[in-house]
Amino acid sequence: MLKIILLGAPGAGKGTQGELISKKYNFPKISTGDILREAVKNGTELGLKAKAKMDAGELVDDEIILGIIKERISREDCQRGFILDGFPRNINQAEEFEKIGIEGKELVLYFDISDEEIIKRLSSRRVCSKCGAIYSLLISPPKKEGICDKCGGKLIQREDDTPEVIKKRLEVYKAQTFPLIEFYKKQGSLRKINAEGDIEEIFASVCDIIGQYL
Repeated sequence: MLKIILLGAPGAGKGTQGELISKKYNFPKISTGDILREAVKNGTELGLKAKAKMDAGELVDDEIILGIIKERISREDCQRGFILDGFPRNINQAEEFEKIGIEGKELVLYFDISDEEIIKRLSSRRVCSKCGAIYSLLISPPKKEGICDKCGGKLIQREDDTPEVIKKRLEVYKAQTFPLIEFYKKQGSLRKINAEGDIEEIFASVCDIIGQYL
């Protein structure tokens, strides 16, 4: 089994690379947000606890998140391997995840990117207000300015994609998640990837590394 953990700041391209890895190697990509929503929708015991926290506007406890992750990776589609995107977010989550004692190799891919590049990328992102399609004014702009190619809806900039909010998100990331880089470096499982090239170049680097573990 190969456990792949994706680390990097918001806008580093973890989600995109995770999807590409999932398609190529047939490993499920497990996003904390997705499985939280699934647990809430299915009304599981942990899902109900998570919903109570979310409804109260509070962060979901590490214990609840860990329980939902543990349930998800116990399913049959994770027997060969899986990809974690958005977990762990802090040292406590990482240490508790280690205690589960899942056998297999662990590979932590750290997508390294400058703050300037992140601000440029995220502030150029636009989302369709109708169908949710995502565009980048830098890489994949719409054919007609401000209009979605797919449904003709109006493209908007999300509040958390403005430069001021991005800077705050980066501060939170550095305080909570950045220490994980040192944690996994000491474990010997961290591999750093330059995340400032184009998507295909970055994915080629990712595949080179994964190939050494399979």
